[in-house]
Amino acid sequence: MIREQISVFDMFKIGIGPSSSHTLGPWRAAQQFVLKLKNSDNLALVESVKILLYGSLAKTGIGHGTDIAVLLGLSGDDPVTFDVNHVTPKVENIKVMKELQLGSTKRIPFDYTADLLFLYTESLPFHPNALTFQAFLTNGKAVSETYYSIGGGFVVQENEADNGKIEVDLPFPVENAKELLHWTMKTGLKISELVLENEHAWREESETKAGVLEIYEVIKNCIYRGCHTAGTLPGGLHVERRAAKLNKRLLKDRPYSDYESWIAAICAGGQDFGYILDWVSCFALAVNEENASFGRVVTAPTNGASGVIPAVLQYFICFHQGNTEDKIIQFILTASEIGSIFKKGATISAAMGGCQAEIGVSSAMAAGALTECLGGSQRQVMMAAEIAMEHHLGLTCDPIGGLVQIPCIERNTMGAIKAITAAQLALQSNPDKAKVSLDHVVRTMWETAQDMNAKYKETADGGLAIQIPLSLPEC
Repeated sequence: MIREQISVFDMFKIGIGPSSSHTLGPWRAAQQFVLKLKNSDNLALVESVKILLYGSLAKTGIGHGTDIAVLLGLSGDDPVTFDVNHVTPKVENIKVMKELQLGSTKRIPFDYTADLLFLYTESLPFHPNALTFQAFLTNGKAVSETYYSIGGGFVVQENEADNGKIEVDLPFPVENAKELLHWTMKTGLKISELVLENEHAWREESETKAGVLEIYEVIKNCIYRGCHTAGTLPGGLHVERRAAKLNKRLLKDRPYSDYESWIAAICAGGQDFGYILDWVSCFALAVNEENASFGRVVTAPTNGASGVIPAVLQYFICFHQGNTEDKIIQFILTASEIGSIFKKGATISAAMGGCQAEIGVSSAMAAGALTECLGGSQRQVMMAAEIAMEHHLGLTCDPIGGLVQIPCIERNTMGAIKAITAAQLALQSNPDKAKVSLDHVVRTMWETAQDMNAKYKETADGGLAIQIPLSLPEC
């Protein structure tokens, strides 16, 4: 049996908002297509390209920035390093000039309205998030490739069994929670320690830790930036950013000059329950407002749910003395393992499973990570993850206007609070008496996803997406 090998850097990817499956995935697919053209010596022969978006990518593509992503990917830009301030200007220039610099080297004509097609009524059988790139060559031939964005920035190419990732011999292969529990009980390792041992099969431990801290640096900067940026979100819903106002109100004029002094100012406010609750919401709002503004975020495990884990991690840092590199690494490693179990046993794609696959999974990841960092046992970690997902089962994905704003932004605050509650419940419980296991809830989530009506799976065809007039404010 072929086992899926998922690294912490598969679950946590640096990219640009607003969606991992609709923005980051298509961006990566466009990059892969350009690379294929280069490797086959066809790039210099391309005289025109067409892009076909199917299913969910077509229906919510504009709101999720799929059109922007594929244009930047074809242009040779990378979502990890591309300056987020140049996203809109560059795409507008492509539209106005009707020209695309393919792979940053081959200049070709490109008409946005004629060469980028949204096939709203067509869907491919493998996955709702499908797109096809067609390149027409000067020798009369054409190259066509179809890709599927399967959630969390993961991309698979049609009829390609090999995803290009190097397979390794993991010392502790894990396919589900039962196997994870087996290895942790046999070795006595914490989940984060077991993950670190597995990561060593790909790279040195020092590299893994440095990479995790780089992920955290992006998370930290995203939270801080989001808490200090006011204004209105793009996209036409006129949603006002709230994190900056909430940040200012909660700090009550306490002085600070940078991230570290900001943390100190937050901590100086005390431990009142309402105060802490407001900060958790503020952290989550900050990240997802950045995500909605084409800011740089980390898939956790997706962009739409990118605020949950950062909010819970920031809560741990501010209110549980978690501001150390070792604790931050422990948190992220544990979260990644919980997320990989859902990825292997179900899905992290809202187009496949609804929002339970995004907010639900991120809440489970955060709950498990927080539980381990607060001293919970391996069984309590899995219990916390189970509790968090159990109370997200059936959650639909119904974005208003196809934008990752309503109800997505507030939903991240709810996922974060549920994660903290789940961790506290698990820490005060005996997991031996639990009636539902993590594997049970993973299977249930997948069965629920398969039964869910397609209109509630990131299509903007049902739920709030059709009930709320677009002129109404978010509240």
